[in-house]
Amino acid sequence: MKVILSTLNSKFIHSCLAIRYLQGYVKDLIDIEIKEYTINQNIDFITSDLYKLEPDIIGFSTYIWNLTETLNICKILKLVNPKLKIVLGGPEVSFDGKKILEDNKFIDFIIYGEGEETFREFIGKIISGEDYSNIQGLIYSQGDMVIKNPPRPLIEDLNTIPSPYKNIGNEFENKIVYFESSRGCPFGCKFCLSSTIKGVRYFGIDRVKEELNNLIDGKVKQVKFVDRTFNANKKYAMEIMRFIIEKNPKDINFHFEVTAHLLDGEMLEFLSGVKEGLFQFEVGVQSTNLDTIEAIGRTTDFKKLRDITKKIKSYRNIHQHLDLIAGLPYEDYGSFRKSFNDVYEIRPEKIQLGFLKLLKGSELRKDESRYGFKYLDLPPYEILENDFIRYKDIIKLKSIEELVERYYNEGYFEHSLGYIISNYYTNPFDFYEDFSCYWEAEGYHKVSNSRNKLYEILMRFYKYKQFDNVLVFNELLKFDFINNNKGSKIPKGILNYVVNIQQRQIHEVLKNERVIEDYLGEYKELPTKKIIQDIALESFGVNIFKIIESDYTLTGHNYRTDILFVYQRGVINRCKTYDVSHIIKELI
Repeated sequence: MKVILSTLNSKFIHSCLAIRYLQGYVKDLIDIEIKEYTINQNIDFITSDLYKLEPDIIGFSTYIWNLTETLNICKILKLVNPKLKIVLGGPEVSFDGKKILEDNKFIDFIIYGEGEETFREFIGKIISGEDYSNIQGLIYSQGDMVIKNPPRPLIEDLNTIPSPYKNIGNEFENKIVYFESSRGCPFGCKFCLSSTIKGVRYFGIDRVKEELNNLIDGKVKQVKFVDRTFNANKKYAMEIMRFIIEKNPKDINFHFEVTAHLLDGEMLEFLSGVKEGLFQFEVGVQSTNLDTIEAIGRTTDFKKLRDITKKIKSYRNIHQHLDLIAGLPYEDYGSFRKSFNDVYEIRPEKIQLGFLKLLKGSELRKDESRYGFKYLDLPPYEILENDFIRYKDIIKLKSIEELVERYYNEGYFEHSLGYIISNYYTNPFDFYEDFSCYWEAEGYHKVSNSRNKLYEILMRFYKYKQFDNVLVFNELLKFDFINNNKGSKIPKGILNYVVNIQQRQIHEVLKNERVIEDYLGEYKELPTKKIIQDIALESFGVNIFKIIESDYTLTGHNYRTDILFVYQRGVINRCKTYDVSHIIKELI
């Protein structure tokens, strides 16, 4: 008997944890082959590739991003091979599995809930030819009837699940790997499926360390912890992070979902010394509207969250994502504006502006009529409007979200955006709202725009609005570009108001002992031709540093400033900058 487990990941760089758990859980019963694809691949290719393997049983792990494509693949496979047994599992079939079987006769079985033990028992019964009518957690067809067996209790000891990360070799090299150190969540947010499972269970710390060690040796790109609240158990979380720090891995980062208000002084002091880029935090804010927070059952303290995330930002070593969700109960357009501005004021590295998805099994989906949610009952179940926010406002927020993603989240426009918002807008949201109107009026949303083009568009917008101090903004935009784009040609529309230092003069500067000693100590033993690959020396018509230090309120100081850019390889600190005007004046 040949069994294949498959899934369609959202991107090639991703890998699926669930099917590897299942493979390991039955390895003493049968050898199972894993076949992973992506939703961007051709359906005919995936189907034919699986068909050629001639499986007797094929199982798919399903999620909101792949259910539609998975069902199409299954339908074709069943048509061309009626004897094939098809099994589905995962969150997208766990809450309405009976209906899915009724609507899709080509599916034979659905495993709902936590699947490892159910899958093992199912495979055992298939191998022995025994009846599977008493397998907990299984839904199946019997003639024209669909039968749903009772649910299976949760696995008490997670360590009984074989590790999917032993003897991995280079299987996950340069890939994003999903990782569990716990299951469940101590909180009960009504938009989240984790609220349907009470309590938190943990894998053994020694097992976690062994798996992380294997992944580090396997040179993965990112370990993404799927724990819903990684720091729910402070001692456990800190032991994992300490282990990672001691390993001092290169070219890899670890992503954690944390609850910020649980981070205490000891944890913050510990985090202050973490190597830049090693950790990445995702912090769910969702809303700062107190009525909304209460309605979704969220436990949070935004003031404390704000203070803690600001503190972490001051360390400049941990990349922070702060999440907002549009479309929640009691959050109208004006309320969302305030939530956005509250989060923007923290200046995290990334603001994730999402839109409410009424996931199967979530409490908010059960309460859909209470709040007037309108949505298509198709993945990803994103709301169109509700009693508090209209579809036209959701559309506006989507346009704003696009610009936040393009202009804010990569950090390439930090000072030019800061200057515009500080001087010409009451708050950040008003800027993005205004900019989005211009963006769509000019048709920029219809075409692909390179990063260089984004700089040009922002300059056009500034001039279109007839804002004053064009010189100051031009120089800040140029500073942003050089600071974040090593070796690239300055985009059209950004002018040079002063004569730049010539290439031969830059070589003279880099040979100067004072420049080497004060700014380029790490390059002391290198020849000039090597140093020049990691630096830029540019002249500006205003005092850039004074303007930034004044929080963009200073518009004077229109005199030449020479700045040395020393490029780093950090994910947050991409470049060090120094005012070397006094040295340039002496040397040139």
